[in-house]
Amino acid sequence: MFSLPNPNEVIFLQGEYSTPIVFLSIVIAFFASYTALSMNERIQQNSFFHKYYWLGLASIAMGLGIWSMHFIGMAAFMIPVHMKYDVTITIISVIPSVIASFLAFYFASRTKRSVLSFMLSGIIMGLGISIMHYVGMAAMVMEANYVYKPGLFGLSIGLAMVVSLIAIYIFSTKQRLMKNYIIKSLTALLLGLAVASMHYTGMKAIAFYIPISSNNLIIDHHMNEMNTPLLILGVSIGIFILLFLSVITSILDRYVHYRLNYFDSLTKLPNRRQFEKNYNITSNSRILAVLHIHELDRWNGENGYDFGDEIIQRVGEVMFRLKPLSVGVYRIKGNRFALLTDDARDFERFKVAMRQILSTLSKPLEINDHLLSLKMVCAYSTTDKGSDVNKLFDNTMAVLNHPTIRYENEVIEYDPVIHTYTFERNLLDRIDQAMCNNELYLVYQPKLCLKTYTIIGVEALLRWEHPIHGIISPAVFIPLLEENGKMFRVTDWIIEEVCKQIDEWKSLRKPVLQVAINIPGPYVTSPKLIKTLKNSIEQYNIEGKYIELEMTETSVVKNIESAIQAVNVMREYGFSVALDDFGTGVSSLSYLKRLPITTLKIDKSFIDGIPDSEKDSAIMKAIIALSTSLNLNIVIEGVETKEQIDFLTAMNESLIIQGYYIARPMNAEKLPDWHTDFTIRQDKILL
Repeated sequence: MFSLPNPNEVIFLQGEYSTPIVFLSIVIAFFASYTALSMNERIQQNSFFHKYYWLGLASIAMGLGIWSMHFIGMAAFMIPVHMKYDVTITIISVIPSVIASFLAFYFASRTKRSVLSFMLSGIIMGLGISIMHYVGMAAMVMEANYVYKPGLFGLSIGLAMVVSLIAIYIFSTKQRLMKNYIIKSLTALLLGLAVASMHYTGMKAIAFYIPISSNNLIIDHHMNEMNTPLLILGVSIGIFILLFLSVITSILDRYVHYRLNYFDSLTKLPNRRQFEKNYNITSNSRILAVLHIHELDRWNGENGYDFGDEIIQRVGEVMFRLKPLSVGVYRIKGNRFALLTDDARDFERFKVAMRQILSTLSKPLEINDHLLSLKMVCAYSTTDKGSDVNKLFDNTMAVLNHPTIRYENEVIEYDPVIHTYTFERNLLDRIDQAMCNNELYLVYQPKLCLKTYTIIGVEALLRWEHPIHGIISPAVFIPLLEENGKMFRVTDWIIEEVCKQIDEWKSLRKPVLQVAINIPGPYVTSPKLIKTLKNSIEQYNIEGKYIELEMTETSVVKNIESAIQAVNVMREYGFSVALDDFGTGVSSLSYLKRLPITTLKIDKSFIDGIPDSEKDSAIMKAIIALSTSLNLNIVIEGVETKEQIDFLTAMNESLIIQGYYIARPMNAEKLPDWHTDFTIRQDKILL
């Protein structure tokens, strides 16, 4: 294989290349590399098709490109002997390049990548290109012999590995730049050159010869080529089919992605995302109507979600059937549909259609043997050339959110004199954006054990810094969120933020304190709360003992059996459970005895009067005595003076206090340093 024959016994043959076909081979390698890289991009994205589907297509594209480049390059090679190929070995030769491409792309596309994984990818890809080349060479059937020059043979393999490594490294580490077609094209060209450089260096390593004693061999005075047109045609058809399939698949994937992201799966109507996209298109005149179905939650609760889904589908069908042709209908929320048109000139026909829709839907509907009458309202607003088009949605929502609204199948037009978009509605509509934009944030207020004078935990408190209104008091926005059913989602956000913060403290080797989280009343008994808590501690790998859940006694008393069951589940996961604001609601000793809580938290209103007020002091002593007899931890909120501290210490040294006397709430960055300073100060006092 590497032993050159005696020059006196053989005749060495010199080949030539057809420049246009050489150029074609490099172009084929480039396009195959570009196609493979484009398919590899899909692996990093959320796609309807599994990532291994795109990985397989990318591997086939790259492998077939390597194979095609080789044989087109061989078609460009002219030598003065007859040459043909063994079909079986020729077909087999494509397998190494496909397998090597798959393995290389697999290692390079993993989430956790290292220098070793890139080197492994480059080596595998280089070996795949090389093996394909030399297996392809073994498929040659010709009236001549050949051997390899060891130096150039090794150089060809080394070139393939190094250039493959560089190309794969650039592609994998610069994914965000691959959206730039020029950069992606340069990367594909680099990978294509890895294939071409290996091939032509490998060809340079070959020495073709014939023995002088071969009497039967006739050397042509003209260069003999393979059936070049047929080979190029076959390879080109194969590449075209692959590219066609990849384009069709990509189009299908984008279509499925578009349908999933811009259309409602239940009604098949455009969803809120599509509505916002169309709404943000500039227009001089426009009409927007929003139809709100009332009491959908009640229908879901009484008859199940399938029943509610049937209601939504019926409403969607009626709206789509009766809307004017120029009007788009969208499902923008669970119980809301929107109708939008840029043709405000046809205002009267739009109003007639709205009334017809409500008239049709106001008739009793029969769903699953149930006869029901829907309650709904349709609010609409219009703009003309002189109006602010951007306020159209706000104006329409102002109608729906106005306290005078009645769900009696009315069509109501926005009237700036009557309908105002209130500050409260603005806060409600912005809450999701506030969570995403870090307008909502948490502060932590320490809790001190009087017996040891050490910090044993903190309470997470919610704050809101509005971009327009500045710092908004929790006393303003929390009741508003609770009244409008928004507090559950915010609580989920708080739980995740707390778990994330505990994980960060652990990773930075900072002191980790137990964090108390307030749970809104009705959410205490929701299965979703347990699921959210479980998922969060598992995601951030923290123990339940680091979290205490605070619930008010009024929320517990309303549904005591469910509350007991829910608290038991919380305790099973290791969470501490505190009864907050004890004494402010309808306190019941029988409920307190049955609840498996760990902590009783006494409201600030009981501490404000002590020690001056005899009644407040007597009540405080009774509550502390009761809690102690039940073996509960006791937390006193709102401690602000030294006199209060002395009074509480005299009654029970095991009390836990929280308030401005110890520290004001602070952000997560300041808390560890404050805690360290506080501990040092106390140690000095004890010394």
